[in-house]
Amino acid sequence: MTVFFDIFFTVAGAAVGSFLNVLICRIPEGQSIVFPPSHCPKCQHPIRFYDNIPLISYLVLRGRCRDCKEKISLRYPIVEAITALMALLLFLKFGLSLKYFFSFVFTASLIVITFIDLDLQIIPDVITLPGIPLFFLAAVFFMDIKVMDAALGLLIGGGCLFAIAFVYELITKREGMGGGDIKLLAMMGAFLGWKSLFFILFVSSVLGAVVGISTMIAKGKDMKYAVPFGPFLSIAAVAYLFVGLDVMEYFFFSN
Repeated sequence: MTVFFDIFFTVAGAAVGSFLNVLICRIPEGQSIVFPPSHCPKCQHPIRFYDNIPLISYLVLRGRCRDCKEKISLRYPIVEAITALMALLLFLKFGLSLKYFFSFVFTASLIVITFIDLDLQIIPDVITLPGIPLFFLAAVFFMDIKVMDAALGLLIGGGCLFAIAFVYELITKREGMGGGDIKLLAMMGAFLGWKSLFFILFVSSVLGAVVGISTMIAKGKDMKYAVPFGPFLSIAAVAYLFVGLDVMEYFFFSN
């Protein structure tokens, strides 16, 4: 029975990942996420149901549209695979529970944000603004986060990045962090509590520095080269879901 549930949540996660690809494509354009049905962005031909099976269809079609032979972005199977993996790992951690459900919705939101930010360097308000109250309530009622911890997470999360962005812009005379990152961290703090912010900011900053410097060296860019910060915040937040609380308790909040 355990193996059955593992397979079920993995397959269901891949199916959700297919829907997340729709959100990634359509949210920035302000398009409906329901109509029109899935279609090839090149030839506009509707995708047949048997060509829309997560992961499998990409392999069968060898990464090309059946009709116009245009290459299908590798992002599609990557998003499906990541979502499937997250669905399984979260199930193994939380079991079949409301904690699992809200943690999965939170993680799915971060996946959408990550790939939109990578593509366009924007974090859509349509996800973060409703996400802040939604995940605040989920944290308090379902994730065993105290009201004050969630409230402080929301306020400190947003306020911390706002202060950093303000000081950076004051010193350098250019914008170094967008408002989307501020709202994103506020959403994370609301869901995970204020203690999570130490872990998220540290891990995301290290990852961002390593990837940013490596990218600048590889591409010959100067320090003005913009690297989206949202994906690093998202990776750190997901890592906190699995190991962050234990790390923070061990290093900072143990008796």
